[in-house]
Amino acid sequence: MLSLKPFHPTCTLARRGIVLAAAASPHNRHRRYESTKAAAYDGHIPLNWFENAFLAVGSGIVLLTDPRRADMVAALGETTAGPFLPFLRERMLESAEGRRILKQRPRINTRTVDMSALAALPENTFGRSYVSWLEHCNVTPDSREPVHYIDDPELAYVMQRYRECHDLYHCVLSLPVDGLSEIAVKAFEAANLGLPMAAMSATLGHLRLSPQRRTRYFQEYLPWALRCGGSAQNLITVYWEERWAQDIGELKKELGISEPPPTPWKKFRRTEMEKQEQEQNGVLE
Repeated sequence: MLSLKPFHPTCTLARRGIVLAAAASPHNRHRRYESTKAAAYDGHIPLNWFENAFLAVGSGIVLLTDPRRADMVAALGETTAGPFLPFLRERMLESAEGRRILKQRPRINTRTVDMSALAALPENTFGRSYVSWLEHCNVTPDSREPVHYIDDPELAYVMQRYRECHDLYHCVLSLPVDGLSEIAVKAFEAANLGLPMAAMSATLGHLRLSPQRRTRYFQEYLPWALRCGGSAQNLITVYWEERWAQDIGELKKELGISEPPPTPWKKFRRTEMEKQEQEQNGVLE
């Protein structure tokens, strides 16, 4: 799981009138400049093939030195996902739930989801489990960066949906947000969704683990993630908002999700800055 600091997208990219903020300065924000392509939706930053490739390589280089740069994770995910998003959209169109998602375009954050109502659900429900997971892991659903670099508005929504559902995957997979668990979830996503960014994280993320945790990853977590992700229902097709009151055990069984290897859970502590940010955003305490 990434840090809860505000996003400051920061890559230098100057070509044909488009300039993005410099990667070395996390204080710069996106600015829209005159481009050869018109913006297709609010926040859209059109890129040509060269700019897309430049941003993909640049964000990848930054992440090699600082993998917690959430803005670079978002940029790399968008600039490498293009060919695979139509596949995910097709999977959504094949199911009734997926078609409703594409039609209604729900969002997952504290403004669109009544967290208090979820907290009041019975303990074994998915909604209650999700709120408990957020609280235990010190995570807020408001930390997801909007999509900027995908041209097709519907495919941009598919990417946004994936991004906002990532924490729900953690919850339904019964995994916290430590380094080992995060890489395991990425391996599951690679097998289940086929996104290149997830595959890259699953392939390279273990390099930052301790030798003992790396051994567990290859011997236990990776085989489970690939097996479970490959056999489970494609999670991008699940209308999670319609499942809040469902028993989480029944939900896992329906989706074909097996339990992960035994995973220690710890209470994640918040910094004072994170506490203030969450209080300002009205996030559950």
